[in-house]
Amino acid sequence: MDLKALRDQLDSVDAQFIALAAQRQRIVAEIGRFKRAQGRQVRDFAREREVLERAAANARAAGLEPALGQELLRQLIEASLATQEHERVRAEAGGSGQSALVIGGGGRMGQWFARFLDAQGYAITVADPAGCPDAFPSVVDWRTLELDHDLIVVAAPLRASAGILCELAARTPPGIVFDVGSLKSPLTDGFAALKAAGVRVTSIHPMFGPSANVLAGRHVIFVDLGDTEATAIARGLFAQTMATAVEMGLDEHDRLMGFVLGLSHAINITFFTALAESHEMAQRLAQASSTTFDKQLAIARGVAGENPHLYYEIQHLNAHGGEALAALENALRKVLATIRAGDEDAFVQVMASGQQYLENQTSSSASI
Repeated sequence: MDLKALRDQLDSVDAQFIALAAQRQRIVAEIGRFKRAQGRQVRDFAREREVLERAAANARAAGLEPALGQELLRQLIEASLATQEHERVRAEAGGSGQSALVIGGGGRMGQWFARFLDAQGYAITVADPAGCPDAFPSVVDWRTLELDHDLIVVAAPLRASAGILCELAARTPPGIVFDVGSLKSPLTDGFAALKAAGVRVTSIHPMFGPSANVLAGRHVIFVDLGDTEATAIARGLFAQTMATAVEMGLDEHDRLMGFVLGLSHAINITFFTALAESHEMAQRLAQASSTTFDKQLAIARGVAGENPHLYYEIQHLNAHGGEALAALENALRKVLATIRAGDEDAFVQVMASGQQYLENQTSSSASI
């Protein structure tokens, strides 16, 4: 065969591969509809493990790397979970006949919530000075509206959200109000004003970004501010998804976010800042990179591409953020001290302690 014939043959195999993947997804969709009719959970972890183990065995038998076979099936499983989850949300139509206002709905997370609620049957209105890229009815200023919505979602930046919550309290809307902020302590005055005005208010924090297509394995944190019914309704929005609901108090939330968000962001910002200020040429670093460096660089690149104003708010506005940053500072000093002192035993002990912590964390996660 010549090169063109080989490429034609490859194109044909690719087309068959896509067609088989589509056929697989159609079968999975049928399984999902059957599960819904039977009232069964969409996700079956035991079945997923069985499929992935078989994929590894089939790949090995075909002369491929087992990891490649598993990764191909993992991608298809995730796509099918997304399809089943979206169909289940739409089929439930819990918001049918109700309306929702998304303040800040032109932002990335606001857009996600507008689409999410639209899928549940809510009539969506977006309020955002920047406009709305989706085809939802929108206004520049929410203050021009009657505020007779069943749900009001505040998805604006933290500092703006604090003022919006206070202004909403003065308008006493009849529907349920909740924010989606990454921190809660900067919003306490707004929460207090809403509660004092008799407004039904709760607070949630989706632990995922606007690119999330399937909520399996994701967490949504619910902070009950005293209106258990409002919190239950907010939780109900995610009942047909595969997200894990977590409830916690306001102070605990922000203390944990100091580590979950503040610490992880600070590490990556420090990493790419050190690289940028080292004046090393990017091309040379790429040529000399290692597996660990490449993984860390990929994470840091994602952080660097996020909204710097939001990330500053997460660091600066968290009343409990100092604890995590102090831990980072102390840990860096400890590691540097062992290296500069040439104390190999102390360095080994630092790594051993970290390994033990991470093993314990893995065991705890597996038991949940």
